Amino acid sequence: MTKKILIVDDEPNIVISLEFLMRREGFEITVARDGEEALGAIAQENPDLVLLDVMMPKFNGFEVCEKVRTNPEYAGMRIIMLTAKGREAEVSKGLSLGADGYITKPFSTRDLVEQVKNLLGLGAP
Repeated sequence: MTKKILIVDDEPNIVISLEFLMRREGFEITVARDGEEALGAIAQENPDLVLLDVMMPKFNGFEVCEKVRTNPEYAGMRIIMLTAKGREAEVSKGLSLGADGYITKPFSTRDLVEQVKNLLGLGAP
């Protein structure tokens, strides 16, 4: 069964490159461009993993992560915060809210793919 990934980012260039990268790895992709859209897509698609930007309109990534983690329906959903906000306090906040991973931009595509596959139980490429 193909794993579903939701990409949540308001930066079109990031979305295009992540979408290309994840499709190339064989994942089914959905895209949301702000926090509100992300929550709707999560409810509708129930993705296996969410690549979640922090700085977005409507709800930021921390708020989206917190809302997902308080809903028992999404207990198995994996979340990787993917953001330019890399200070230790922000990393700690993301992980304490329930993110499974925290990757700062710019990032290595190889590391990102490896982390996605590991979180989805697919092992290293």
